Amino acid sequence: MYYGKRQLILTALVSIALGAALHFLYQWIPNWTTALISPIRESLWEHVKLIFWPYLLSCLWLNRGRPGGARPWLLTLPCLCLLMLALGYGYHILLGGDELWVDAAIYLLIMGLGFWLPTLFSGPFKGVRWVLPVVLVFVLGGLIALFTLWPPRLLLFSDLSPVGAWLQLPC
Repeated sequence: MYYGKRQLILTALVSIALGAALHFLYQWIPNWTTALISPIRESLWEHVKLIFWPYLLSCLWLNRGRPGGARPWLLTLPCLCLLMLALGYGYHILLGGDELWVDAAIYLLIMGLGFWLPTLFSGPFKGVRWVLPVVLVFVLGGLIALFTLWPPRLLLFSDLSPVGAWLQLPC
């Protein structure tokens, strides 16, 4: 599918800004509805929301009136979330990093990939295997809601905000 450069870049910038604002939404308006779309603690899992919600909105915006056009974007979305978890785990847990600029660079890299990768796919996008991205996005959205309300006691869901917390976390 073809997307105009200007439209793609503007949507990407708005999506990136929205994700950055979502980081603070729960602090500004703490309730269960904002908790579902905004990180409520500094865990790796909670930061998936910064990718998931803005990117999903961008996908729907860019593909309005394009039947099947959202499928490559929906296929890319779970991959971006997995990449966010993998890079966050590598940086924060394995390397023990806590620099804000690295987190910002990872976020920008992933969002940039998210707006580039779907443009590489060409249609038509039909058939049973293209239902899978839609199912994956619904499952991921459900997991985000479930683990926001009832986070397991696992490393992925632990609050990493205390200085040096990565050293004290049980593996």
